[in-house]
Amino acid sequence: MMTIAIPAFSQARKPPARKPAPPPPAAALKKEAPEIACPTPLGLGVKTKTAFCDVLTGRDPAGGVLIKLPPHRGPVTLTFDLHNRHTYSEEQVKAGRAYSRYTATIGVLAMDNTLISRAVVQNEFRTSKDLVERISGGAGPAGVKAVAPTGTESIIITIPEAENQVSVLGEKLAVERLDGAATYTQPGRPIADISNVMIEYKPAPVKKPTPVARGRTGR
Repeated sequence: MMTIAIPAFSQARKPPARKPAPPPPAAALKKEAPEIACPTPLGLGVKTKTAFCDVLTGRDPAGGVLIKLPPHRGPVTLTFDLHNRHTYSEEQVKAGRAYSRYTATIGVLAMDNTLISRAVVQNEFRTSKDLVERISGGAGPAGVKAVAPTGTESIIITIPEAENQVSVLGEKLAVERLDGAATYTQPGRPIADISNVMIEYKPAPVKKPTPVARGRTGR
């Protein structure tokens, strides 16, 4: 009788490789209207009820339109509509002498006076159709103010992560009319308006409270 030896394979099988744990889901971007401190509100639009805020010329960020940013991670996207200001006169429109060309320049600054970005709105006014809105609260027969926003420029600005608050300040206003041209830079003058201010950001993670260590009490 012949004996046939069958070799034994004693090599152990390798366990299947473990899949790496999936990364935690990225925090979703949040879009909301921020908290705003408006030193000189123009008022609410008659039709849209949109709030318009005057932008004053100045050099101190504390005197501008202050936009507070909630706790965030990464940069914040700030958006708003920028408008020129026009003092409406029905008599001038009927006489064909209401033409005005406005160019307003404003700056968005950090609270240490560092300029983050500039924005410009330019438009021409001829008739009431060039007004964005009429503002309620005036003394006229229709209950509207003579000053009204004209022209709209949609502004998008990226705010660095380190900033918790920014200021919107006016720099200069150039006006061209039939009777001449002028440029205004003196501090404290309203030269533009902003509306529909929004921010988009990634919320900062909520910090878990540190547990309080309990000591043993002896008897």
